[in-house]
Amino acid sequence: MTAAQADLLIDRPAVADGAALWRIAKDSETLDLNSSYSYLLWCRDFAGTSAVARGADGSPIGFLTGYVRPEQPHTLLVWQVAVDAAHRGRGIAAALLESLAARLGAERGISWVETTITPDNAASERLFTSFAERHGATVSREVLFDSGLFPDGPHESEVLYRIGPLTF
Repeated sequence: MTAAQADLLIDRPAVADGAALWRIAKDSETLDLNSSYSYLLWCRDFAGTSAVARGADGSPIGFLTGYVRPEQPHTLLVWQVAVDAAHRGRGIAAALLESLAARLGAERGISWVETTITPDNAASERLFTSFAERHGATVSREVLFDSGLFPDGPHESEVLYRIGPLTF
């Protein structure tokens, strides 16, 4: 853990954080932006499987949204990870992933993490492969959603990364 991460408060998002999460996602210019309403709902219904990093004033500076797969109750699917531009490069995304995976490992017996990454997203690939390396876990990759499945214009294929088994 870096000094910057030691001062970081990571906890569960609250509904009041939804607008800030939407703004961080929007400003990232890389994430598929969901409606502001969906971020409010996410902070209400999936707060237990998500995490928010807070700055010194308590406001969100990064987030990770996820859920436990209903058919695979030991698998956390990470939906989105984003860090405010002013706070990037400090390891906040890695701290969010480590914190949430450890919490859900203890609370729910999570032993696998899944996410999808487009082939052009080198930052996400580094985040998740380095997470796997730190945990001595394997990473399998396969196309989950081919680009032709997306009805709203050009979209790269989404590659499923499955990481595990994990022990905490």
